[in-house]
Amino acid sequence: MSQLNEPVALTWDLDSLFEGGSTGQAFPQFLAQLEKDIQALNETLKNQQAPTSVEETYLLDPIIKQLQDVSARILEASSFTECLTAQDQHDKKAVQLSGKVTSLDAQASNMMTLFHNILFLTSDDVWQGWMEREEMKPIAFVLTEKRDEAKEKLSPELESLASDLAVSGYHAWGQHYDTIVANIHIPSKDEQGNEVQLSVGQAANKLDDANRDVREETFVQWEKAWKDTADFSADTLNALAGFRLKLYENRGWDNVLKEPLAINRMSEGTLNMMWQVINKHKPLFIKYMDRKAKMIGVDKLSWCDVDAPVGNTSGQTTYDYAAKEIVKQFAKFSPKLADFATHAFNQKWIEAEDRNGKRPGGFCTSLPVSKQTRIFMTFGGTVSNMSTLAHELGHAYHQYLMDGLPMFNQDYAMNVAETASTFAEMIVSDALVQNAQSKEEKIALLADKVQRSIAFFMNIHARFLFETRFYELRKQGTLEAEEISALMEKAQREAFLDSLSSYHPYFWSSKLHFYITGVPFYNFPYTFGYMFSTGIYAIAKREGTAFAAKYDALLRDTGCMNVEELASKHLGVDLTQPDFWEDAMKLAIQDVEDFLALTEEN
Repeated sequence: MSQLNEPVALTWDLDSLFEGGSTGQAFPQFLAQLEKDIQALNETLKNQQAPTSVEETYLLDPIIKQLQDVSARILEASSFTECLTAQDQHDKKAVQLSGKVTSLDAQASNMMTLFHNILFLTSDDVWQGWMEREEMKPIAFVLTEKRDEAKEKLSPELESLASDLAVSGYHAWGQHYDTIVANIHIPSKDEQGNEVQLSVGQAANKLDDANRDVREETFVQWEKAWKDTADFSADTLNALAGFRLKLYENRGWDNVLKEPLAINRMSEGTLNMMWQVINKHKPLFIKYMDRKAKMIGVDKLSWCDVDAPVGNTSGQTTYDYAAKEIVKQFAKFSPKLADFATHAFNQKWIEAEDRNGKRPGGFCTSLPVSKQTRIFMTFGGTVSNMSTLAHELGHAYHQYLMDGLPMFNQDYAMNVAETASTFAEMIVSDALVQNAQSKEEKIALLADKVQRSIAFFMNIHARFLFETRFYELRKQGTLEAEEISALMEKAQREAFLDSLSSYHPYFWSSKLHFYITGVPFYNFPYTFGYMFSTGIYAIAKREGTAFAAKYDALLRDTGCMNVEELASKHLGVDLTQPDFWEDAMKLAIQDVEDFLALTEEN
């Protein structure tokens, strides 16, 4: 197994992708060539007729190859600008480049609309023969999916118009939210008691500080900051939802979940069954929360107590230690996974430095042309940060396994994307619990695991309930900030079974996920990924190291089948029935029961 460099770099290398970053010439040149190629392909598609025989389908082979090449380069460009804007929210040039990429993405979307219309206009008999060609079989699922989607959309001309208008409308509102966040500074105090101004990302790390006074004081300033900017956020959220709903209306879609379910390649039956099983077992997690409240000396947990650490996990964790421990634990499941993680650290694919000006949160983004990934986070030295790092490396490994597949088959949905990441996180968190040096440390690590379950079962559920109801109300007209906050708090109370002493009414304003234009309902896929990966992890524990190859095969298929087919083929389970979800829940329940047993007073 390859060895980690020492010390492990805290900052990433972007120059190896495009030298000079936002001020260099390499990236603008890349975009200029990409724009020429998109325009040329657009013209070709405008003059291309649907094939009238299987023989004519061969004429489309070079077009399909070019479409996949352009798709890869669009993703490369989008990922690069995401990295630039995340590492420095005040990089105006990066924002301009991001706008350019958004424009190119819209042009590429128009190009794809033309192609999908060709698929739609192809007769059924020619289509069947086309998909039976050996060259087409690997991508037949995706092409058939796009053909079916085209049947339910507007004409190519109207879809293209909507895409063009979205650049300076819909997507611009999403970028406007980034500007709002970049200008928020949250007052705090450093270790010497001096007042400092924190970025949103830095303040977020303090919301789960071990010191309750720090959490509470930070939360007061956090909520105030989002309340002060809530009118701007409300305008943004109303505009984004209004655009989506008007587009849905013109397409004849009345279910706001139609698009997110289609994007995630899952049925509403599967989604409902998952929530049904989760809701059934929520009361046990309330017992955990009640026990935690007693341990920290309060009657009920407040909002910022939910994710707070319990007990002592041997102090702060260094980034070097986190990297070594992650690689070590990955190796026990799969040497291939461990080697990949080592490579990511050594090649400086990860931005983890705790500094001002960075975007909040964490992400992993794919660079299919370079056959690389980049991971972004702010490492503050906590066990939770270590889990986030393992989580993002799981994402990166998923993309690594997809390298070499047709680009069309690399477009896997968010719900299955969260599978690899959460699975990787479980490997590390399970090992930490097993290797705990004391009862106190085991309690603290178990609490960290249970708190992740609560995040997926309750916090994410609150987001889902809120967004579903917000969209239904938005059909009647815009909502004021106070109305949105009331809706948010109601959803939180329901999702947490009204078990908290305080809530976060302005959560809707503070959470980037509600403002992402690329994916609607950026919430339930997280819970699906968590539950799906937990179920897979249960199987992996039963089958041992032999399961690693099956796991890789499952991940490679995530871009070319729906989740029900994926689970049936690789796991032999039916996701529309409760059995798989109940098995997954057993592992989460075991963590709660272990915690309650260890913390029971004699």
